[in-house]
Amino acid sequence: MVGYDPCSEGQLLSAAEVAAAGSLSGLVTRAFISPLDVVKIRFQLQIENLSEKGSQGKYRSIVQAVKLIFREEGLPGFWKGHIPAQLLSACYGAVQFVSFEVLTEIIHNSTSLDARAPAVHFLCGGLAACSATLTVQPLDTLRTRFAAQGEPKVYKTLCHAIVTMFRTEGFFTFYRGLCPTLLAVFPYAGLQFSSYNLFKRAWDATSLQHQDKTENLKSLICGGGAGVISKTVTYPLDLFKKRLQVGGFEQARAAFGKVRTYQGLLDCVWRIHQEEGFTGFFKGLSPSLLKAAASTGLTFFCYELFCNMLWNLKKGSKRENVKK
Repeated sequence: MVGYDPCSEGQLLSAAEVAAAGSLSGLVTRAFISPLDVVKIRFQLQIENLSEKGSQGKYRSIVQAVKLIFREEGLPGFWKGHIPAQLLSACYGAVQFVSFEVLTEIIHNSTSLDARAPAVHFLCGGLAACSATLTVQPLDTLRTRFAAQGEPKVYKTLCHAIVTMFRTEGFFTFYRGLCPTLLAVFPYAGLQFSSYNLFKRAWDATSLQHQDKTENLKSLICGGGAGVISKTVTYPLDLFKKRLQVGGFEQARAAFGKVRTYQGLLDCVWRIHQEEGFTGFFKGLSPSLLKAAASTGLTFFCYELFCNMLWNLKKGSKRENVKK
């Protein structure tokens, strides 16, 4: 189970093992969901409407966007920014899951609260995600810049992007969009962990037989449902973050349509509302929900899978030592 479980009968992993499981789950998940992430980011950054009818925007639907990206940029276009994204996922997964396990254990040992309660998972999940976000925000900004640029590319390599951004925009450009990111990530991750907890409890209550055979399927489906709920509730803040992260990067966006420069979070919110209406806050929601369901489901599935693998290896090693 994700989080500290006092009934785990000693099936506890070290912080390094939890970090390894979190990193591996992030790497596997990122490789699969990168195309959806690129489409989502393109939608979020487009000023024009996404409607099929009478739209002046470059992208109008998921299918049309996929075809256009493939025609203009080829298959590698769906994995733009993949290196910083993989670094982001590996680091984020490690920090988030280690923090979550530590926080739930602290609550169990220092309070009378049940560490397995959904409310505890909401609080610890949100705090764990905030700590992970502070760690990886520069990589997230780099990932967004790479995914946002068209052809010809402004940034040729990861090192080139880091040096160019630092020289032209300063150190704090790597933390663009941090405010809406932290505002969004706490409830987003909190809802992820608490919803996953609730869905798993509901699953166990309705399928008492053959639980071992459906454990992997349970993690995948419950994680997917948790991802949809958390993303829907917090989506506008994710969009604000993406708009702010590409500030100072307008020349690379010219081929995609209109560009905007925002003076901060409040200015971003106000101008999107004035120019794009309420629906502007939910641009790219469809691919984002697909991505959220796939990524959250795969993340929890892979994390539990790798934790079980590491525990089995650890248990096997102990048996070997006892025999010797």
